[in-house]
Amino acid sequence: MRDMDRILVLKWVFMVLGCGFFVGVSFAAYTPVDRYLIACGSSKNVTFSSQTYVSDSAESSVTLKSQGNSFVASSNSSVPLPVLQSARVFTNTTYYKFDIKEEGRHWVRLYLYPLSNTGHDLKSASVTVVTEDFVLLNNFSFSDYNGTYLMREFLINVTADTLSIAFIPSNNSIGFVNAIEVVSLPNELLPDQAQALSSFAPISGLSELAFETVYRLNMGGPLITAQNDTLGRTWVNDEKYLHVNSSAVNISASPAIIEYRDALTPEIAPNSVYATAETMGDSNVADSNFNMTWVLPVDPEFSYLVRVHFCDIYSKSLNTLVFTVYINSYIALPSLDLSSLLGKLNTPYYKDFIINSSANSDTLTVSVGPDPSAELAAAILNGLEVMKISNEAKSLDGHDAVANLLLKSSKKKKIGLIVGCAAGASAALLLIGLCYCCLLTRQSKTPNQGNSWLPLPLYGNSLTLTKGSTVSQKSGTASCISLASSNLGRFFTFQEIMEATNKFDESSLLGVGGFGRVYQGTLEDGTKVAVKRGNPRSEQGLAEFRTEIEMLSKLRHRHLVSLIGYCDERSEMVLVYEYMANGPLRSHLYGSDLPPLSWKQRLEICIGAARGLHYLHTGAAQSIIHRDVKTTNILLDENFVAKVADFGLSKAGPALDQTHVSTAVKGSFGYLDPEYFRRQQLTEKSDVYSFGVVLMEVLCTRPALNPVLPREQVNIAEWAMAWQKKGMLDEIMDKNLVGNVNSASLKKYGETAEKCLADYGVDRPSMGDVLWNLEYALQLEETSSALMEPEDNSTNHIPGIPMTPLEPFDNSVSMIEGRNSGTDDDAEDGATSAVFSQLVNPRGR
Repeated sequence: MRDMDRILVLKWVFMVLGCGFFVGVSFAAYTPVDRYLIACGSSKNVTFSSQTYVSDSAESSVTLKSQGNSFVASSNSSVPLPVLQSARVFTNTTYYKFDIKEEGRHWVRLYLYPLSNTGHDLKSASVTVVTEDFVLLNNFSFSDYNGTYLMREFLINVTADTLSIAFIPSNNSIGFVNAIEVVSLPNELLPDQAQALSSFAPISGLSELAFETVYRLNMGGPLITAQNDTLGRTWVNDEKYLHVNSSAVNISASPAIIEYRDALTPEIAPNSVYATAETMGDSNVADSNFNMTWVLPVDPEFSYLVRVHFCDIYSKSLNTLVFTVYINSYIALPSLDLSSLLGKLNTPYYKDFIINSSANSDTLTVSVGPDPSAELAAAILNGLEVMKISNEAKSLDGHDAVANLLLKSSKKKKIGLIVGCAAGASAALLLIGLCYCCLLTRQSKTPNQGNSWLPLPLYGNSLTLTKGSTVSQKSGTASCISLASSNLGRFFTFQEIMEATNKFDESSLLGVGGFGRVYQGTLEDGTKVAVKRGNPRSEQGLAEFRTEIEMLSKLRHRHLVSLIGYCDERSEMVLVYEYMANGPLRSHLYGSDLPPLSWKQRLEICIGAARGLHYLHTGAAQSIIHRDVKTTNILLDENFVAKVADFGLSKAGPALDQTHVSTAVKGSFGYLDPEYFRRQQLTEKSDVYSFGVVLMEVLCTRPALNPVLPREQVNIAEWAMAWQKKGMLDEIMDKNLVGNVNSASLKKYGETAEKCLADYGVDRPSMGDVLWNLEYALQLEETSSALMEPEDNSTNHIPGIPMTPLEPFDNSVSMIEGRNSGTDDDAEDGATSAVFSQLVNPRGR
């Protein structure tokens, strides 16, 4: 939770209710094997609410080691908690080492409070806290903090017989800590796998990550303190996070009626959480099928684990409560029927999801709303937990890894020693350093001698990327050479990537996606590029990295983003693309301060994207299905020319003797073809449906899914189609377009989108037909309405445009018989494989 919220909650817990953040065992269902409650700097044990915090100098199983001066501070003044009456203050890195009896998941809770009468300015102290593997706090200071004191709860997996926690003073400051808790917990509390919302696929390896509790909410119920939770957790009321307070009504039941299943125990959540809930109230909208929505501020730089808790204490009979759960713009749980799933009422159920970070928003939304097919217009939510997930640097605060932070600390200590060295020794060290740098420079230049631009073949060579393909500092570049010789584009060394991006400078960050972070960079010849750095812990990884390279090595087209090269070195997966100066289409529609696009610009952008998709479907020997068409994957260059990007989920289309490709569902909620979702049968028409959603998004300038809106408006495809069928699409289009759109052009555009969004693929047009109709809409816009007012069927003839839709054109991209719908570049891009084989400069265009 946010810092101020955390302080208010803690103050309420300790000052009003008189309960502490200690490990309560009121249910006695779980007894932790490891349980350390440490009062740092105290000369005696501190007893508080029947819990004893042991002095850090008296606990035999805890080793305190300081690399510099360490002293204690105490205060007789009023403090929020008894455990905050003392502190351990240190001038250099100080370690607390805990003996671990049982390996596995452990809580780590830290308490910081700047005592005022210690003779030191603790409010200005800046401290970093790390374990052996994870960064917990980075340069935390009360001078930048709004709260009175700090309590942070972390969850880490301890895989050794000791746990070391290091406190590092930052910037030549002092550091301090008041209390530490290290408590083991059941490994079953957090499984090793959870479902990723952006790819519908499970993510494994969660035990290798660290987590920080951000929110733990008791929906519709009072504060639950650590004393009443088997794992010492605190659950706060949800009301302050409701988007519309009147949209929810509190309900409750006796905790005694909650029936836990064998696999679900009070360690997941106490029965007092499942005995209260929020249900739908009065949202002040005409339609009763609205959604309840909670808006939670988060750090957009991180991914999160979201756990939703349910228990049907609302229904009087089975199979009456059916609802849908949304997280951000994703449908997390469609048509959830708890009684059918569990077989009875009053039975707890929970589900975990992983949501990617988003540079476009600093909030996370969770919504529940009734299913359209349900008899009862109702929904329920009992509890919600949100936990921050450590990033690729194994950090929960910033992007520095543990090794970097410890190295910085070590360097500070050595400065005085270096200054005091004898002149002869200094000169010798300097000479050795210069020789070493020269050697490194020569080694870093050696691989570049063979790094010429390699032609990208039409069908490319297969690429096999394994752990063995990465390059260690000792193994040289042998595996890199084998990859570079695969004829898949320019191979970049990781050093070149670092130089191009100024060591991945955050000021050059362009965005964050499922694969990783994207930075602007500049090559040695001055070429601007976009550098996509893979996140090894994202749900997109090795397979998408390989697919992206293989797909783009086959493709060259004016309306497809060009792959310049790649890097597979030092366990890094990096893709280098041509730089698109105007970024994603979405940022020009909403969510930014960019000027609105004109109707003609929007049509031209849609036409460009349609050309790129049509080429994918028809321009090669076997069609390619993009599978993730959306406004964030349509990029604009400096001239607002649209290019389709992100081919990590792309898949080869069906063979000539097949109608579809059977495959697991992947894509983005809101853009997914419903037929593909139901039958797991992928065709080119799945891209057509997604493109139809894009067309509506371009017209209405709102997200494909927005759970905050009333129920009938959540899904843009359903909402816009309802208005289109009434012939009133102009009522919901972007206000900036009102009065600036030719009615005939808008009508043709709406008809095209409607056909794309047909429920069944056989009823949708091909991308060639979509392209034709969009170009028709553009010419209607450019033609004087006085000279051109079409009949209702919108098929009046315009010179240069055939009166009937043409069949999809073979092996061409933008040249249609009898008319020229594009540039010479387009025609050249759409030529046959013979033209591709003559490419001599595969640089991004």
